[in-house]
Amino acid sequence: MHAIENTDVLVIGGGLAGERCAIEAAAAGHAVLILSLVPPRRSHSCAAQGGMQAALGNCVKADGDNPTTHYIDTVRGSDWGADQRVARLFAEQAPRAVRELAHMGVPWTRVRGGRNSYFIRGERVSIEESVDKQGLIMHRDFGGTAKWRACYAAAGTGHAALYAIDSEVLRLGITVRDRVEAMQLIHDGKRCIGAVVRCLRTGRFFSVLAKATVIATGGHGRIFGQYTTNATINEGMGAAIALNTGVVPLGNMEAVQFHPTALAPSGILITEGCRGDGGYLLNRELQRFMVDAEPQKQELASRDVVSRHMAVQMRDGHGVETPFGPHLWLDLRHLGSAHLRTKLREVYEICRDFVGIDPANELIPVRPTQHYSMGGIRVGADGQAYNLRGLFAAGEAACWDMHGFNRLGGNSLAETIVAGRIVGMRASEFASGHRHEADLDVGTDACQQAEQRAREWLQRSGSGPSVYDIRNAMAETMINHVGIFRHGDELAKAVDELRQQLHDCSVAVLRSKAPGMNPELTFALRLENMLRLALVTAMGALARTESRGAHSRTDYPLRDDERWLNRTLARWPTGNSMPELSYEPVGILDLPPGHRGYGDDARIPMQQTIDEYNGSVDALQIAAGRLDATNFNDSVSRSAT
Repeated sequence: MHAIENTDVLVIGGGLAGERCAIEAAAAGHAVLILSLVPPRRSHSCAAQGGMQAALGNCVKADGDNPTTHYIDTVRGSDWGADQRVARLFAEQAPRAVRELAHMGVPWTRVRGGRNSYFIRGERVSIEESVDKQGLIMHRDFGGTAKWRACYAAAGTGHAALYAIDSEVLRLGITVRDRVEAMQLIHDGKRCIGAVVRCLRTGRFFSVLAKATVIATGGHGRIFGQYTTNATINEGMGAAIALNTGVVPLGNMEAVQFHPTALAPSGILITEGCRGDGGYLLNRELQRFMVDAEPQKQELASRDVVSRHMAVQMRDGHGVETPFGPHLWLDLRHLGSAHLRTKLREVYEICRDFVGIDPANELIPVRPTQHYSMGGIRVGADGQAYNLRGLFAAGEAACWDMHGFNRLGGNSLAETIVAGRIVGMRASEFASGHRHEADLDVGTDACQQAEQRAREWLQRSGSGPSVYDIRNAMAETMINHVGIFRHGDELAKAVDELRQQLHDCSVAVLRSKAPGMNPELTFALRLENMLRLALVTAMGALARTESRGAHSRTDYPLRDDERWLNRTLARWPTGNSMPELSYEPVGILDLPPGHRGYGDDARIPMQQTIDEYNGSVDALQIAAGRLDATNFNDSVSRSAT
């Protein structure tokens, strides 16, 4: 007999977004269960370093900042790929999120009144901070923003935020089950009623039935193998189990961000806060190439822009050659040891522990590496998934979609708290208005299906390929053909290779046949899902014949607002061998498409008027599967006052 559990709200994922959802639902009086691959304080949210964007306007360089300016920066940063209603809602709610975290105990770095020294555009500058602002939350500069806006706790912002949120989860007595993994959603094609779960300690399966289910499992960077800053748990299973329903689409999976400064060769993140505090990028000749490439923003251009310039430097022979490939340099020496050991302490320790250097005296080897997935489970403004009532998603697992085709640094950390609260509120409302609609046989049948897949892996014999060899081949395909620069021929090759790897997965054989705690089996159960996510990404990139944000096609270098001011939706109908792509408008346009501010303004303009475009948005998105969220934005805004 399979174990079946019941709860009001099931949250899959124990990072910042998932735990903030759980807090909101528990505060409303619901029974909440959090499922997590690891103990929540080891979630990948802990790795966020540099800051959280919120327009507080507390320091001189943030003077005059406001949510409207934050909204405009976010839309420009997205290269007009964002849902502008969501971007505005986010910008309005971000200040509340930062203050809420302060109330929970996050030790934000604070304004020091009086004369302070900063590095701005390569020069040391002395600024007199207002004594009246003494002790308010301080900001640092981040890429693509008009004002200093990133609130930070030294270089351990994610760590501080996660521990504060998790302490609140403990205070509220929310049930957390770690070392477990959601394997599939339980649904009838119209309503999600829970999930099948596998215990990673024992290998046993059980079902959790819930009135509302939230997926907050983070990104899927590990489809790029070792070429990512993501933790090993970021394999995308939340997005995959939604895709596997056959009805829930993934949005904009081709939108993949490469972070400019990952430590070479390990790929460990070196925060954008280093450049925000005045760090320089240097090539092999020790030249600051970003000064000529982007004179206005220099090292603090948007991440996609900086990554492309770095890739060009290495392609043209200006990288430092090593057995692990070329890299460039990040120079923090001028910031001084005291600054590095306080405001950038985590960076100092990473450099010391992983490459044995002191960044106060030595250059840091860096290169662009896959970092963030703008794509994910397509949800509406309230976080409810398209086509499947009772299923919600938040954080990097979701395509909410405030990031469009490029995310501004610091916006994702703020999104986890803002979206966590909003989605938790909506899931709570849904749970209040619905009953459990499944009998015990539904959960039992779903468990039996999941167990059968595991048995098939264990029973397979012969000399088939290794699951780890297939994983490595997938990583090489993605980095070589679906990277910073893309071309139709390379993307077509990626699609072909990934289809072959999917076939190889169907005949792969495990070396370990243990039915219980078996890491090889655990990974094998994920591998097909990872390949599906990779294939959807490559197909979306091949189909999008333009360049927008992080999606840079060398054979289609212009942004095409006439044909491609839309969002890719990828579904994988049950029984199909390949996914299906469709499109919807990006959303209501309040800020008309314009120049991002980098390079020239060459683009293909839209021919429709803004009114004509906006007039069809809601109908087309509803036809694509968006579920009703009537007046939700208004209710969220009112609840913040």
